[in-house]
Amino acid sequence: MAGAKSKSDRNRELVLRVLSAAVLIPFALVVVSAGGAALAISCGLFGAVMGYEWARMTASPVMPLMAFFCALPSLSIVVTDWQVALGLLAACAFLLVLIHPARMGDRLIGALGIVYGSALPLGLLLLREGDWNGQAAALILMGTVWASDSGAYFAGQGFGGPPLSPKDSPSKTWSGAFGALLCSGLCGLIAAGLMDAPRLPWLIAGLLISIVAQWGDLFESSLKRRFGVKDTSGLVPGHGGVMDRVDGLGMACVCSVVILSIFGTVPELLGLEAG
Repeated sequence: MAGAKSKSDRNRELVLRVLSAAVLIPFALVVVSAGGAALAISCGLFGAVMGYEWARMTASPVMPLMAFFCALPSLSIVVTDWQVALGLLAACAFLLVLIHPARMGDRLIGALGIVYGSALPLGLLLLREGDWNGQAAALILMGTVWASDSGAYFAGQGFGGPPLSPKDSPSKTWSGAFGALLCSGLCGLIAAGLMDAPRLPWLIAGLLISIVAQWGDLFESSLKRRFGVKDTSGLVPGHGGVMDRVDGLGMACVCSVVILSIFGTVPELLGLEAG
């Protein structure tokens, strides 16, 4: 089949993925466990990189400004609160529309990049620092998304089958999607035991985390196809860019923060009440 990867290419990609994970996962676990300023600064740095990658993907003429604007909301948490951070996010997107030198369509694409590049790391930060057991919530969510990604990769490679979204990401398959759901559901059951909470709510949470993470991955794939790029950058060997690596995780964090904030009974159902 034309364009299909050889076995040696797949093995090389797997090795690179494992090596990248061996560096990124321990770093993520340390800073998320610590929380506070360490996590805020780390999220700000990731936001800056995502702003750079968005500007690179869209050929934006204001790359340094986008990197700065994407970092600012997370960095502001060091000295302020989430309301100010969200206000800064909106203000930065608006300012970019005013400052951007190109036509209005490009300005709006730049503003979308500010929202996207800022919100994904900020979602993780707000999940960790929320009015619930943020450390447990963030660590369990990260583990569930990583399990979802791994299940999708190995099930897709092992079973193949029809593509999940032929237009946006032909390499992702339905078998991979079901493998992701299976692994995430198992993570939900494990989390229920760890948090001494009912199994059904955590099982549902695990499945929903996987669905949102997979949707986030497909959404970014559609963006890359729209702008004609394969990867947002080459900063993460085996994965492409930082944005390629954290798209599903960030989207799951944002959705989790919204649900936990709006529905006050959810933290109690999941055993995530603040101690």
